[in-house]
Amino acid sequence: MATSRAPLRFAEAVSATVAESARSGFFFDFDGTIAPIMRDPGAVFPVPGAVERLQELARLVDRVAVVSARPAAFLSDRFSAAPHVRLFGLYGMQTVIDGRVRTDAEAEPWTPVMRRLAAEAASELPGEVLVEDKALLVALHYRAVPSLRGAVERWCSHKAAELGLREQYGRMVVELRPPVELDKGTVVLRESETLTRAWYFGDDLSDGRAFDALRGREARDPAFMGVRVAVANGETGDELARLADFTVDRPEDTPTLLDQVISAFPGRRAASHPG
Repeated sequence: MATSRAPLRFAEAVSATVAESARSGFFFDFDGTIAPIMRDPGAVFPVPGAVERLQELARLVDRVAVVSARPAAFLSDRFSAAPHVRLFGLYGMQTVIDGRVRTDAEAEPWTPVMRRLAAEAASELPGEVLVEDKALLVALHYRAVPSLRGAVERWCSHKAAELGLREQYGRMVVELRPPVELDKGTVVLRESETLTRAWYFGDDLSDGRAFDALRGREARDPAFMGVRVAVANGETGDELARLADFTVDRPEDTPTLLDQVISAFPGRRAASHPG
C-alpha cells in the first residue's frame, strides 16, 4: 500500500515540474477532462485552448499524452494540430505512431468478437441505448434515458461472463472490452517509467487506475512525484476528487490551470486562448 504524504501545494508541484522539465510528463483523459460530455460522441471536440496548451506543454517537458477510451483514429483527427502529443486509444489497445494507428497484438484477435457483440447490443437492447462500436470496444450509452441503466448493466454483466470480457463503468455508459492487461493505469505507468514528475488529469472512474499507478510509483520511488488532477462532476460523485491533489470544476477550466503551469517556465507564456 502506498504511503501517505503531506498535501501537495499547487505552486510546489509546478516548481518541482519546471525544475525537472526534461523528465516530466503530462497525461490527459479526453471526454469530461479536456472535452465536454455530449449525447452524440461523434460531435465532441476539445474545449477551446486545450489542443494549443497540450502542444505548448509538449515543447516544454519530456512527454504529453492523451489516454482515452476513444479510438486512436478519432484522437488523431482531434489532435492533428498537436503533432508532438502522444495518443493512446481504447485504453492503450491502440497507439498512434508516425501518424499510423497500431493495434495491440494481444487485443487484435478479439475484433470479430467485439463486432458481433455490437450487433447483438443493437438488436437486443432498447433503441434509446446508443451502441458505439469501436472495433475493439463496445460502449453502451444510456445518457438519453438514465432509467435504462439497470437493463444495460445486466446485459453487459451477462455478456462479459459469457464471452470472458471486461466491463468498465463510466459516466452514463458501460463499456465491454477484451481481457487484456491494458488500462489507463498501465499506460501511464509504462510511459512515466523514465520520468521523475508525472501529472494525470481525469474525470471518471477509469481514471482512478491512473491515479493509483502514480501513487504506487511514489511509494516505490521517493524521487518521483505524481500529481493527480480531477475534473469534478456530479455523475461519478466525489470518489475521484477525494483521490486527487487538485480539482477543477469543468473541462473548460483545464486550459486555465495549464496556463499557470506553462507561464511558470522561464521565458514562456500560455498560448492564446479563444474565448
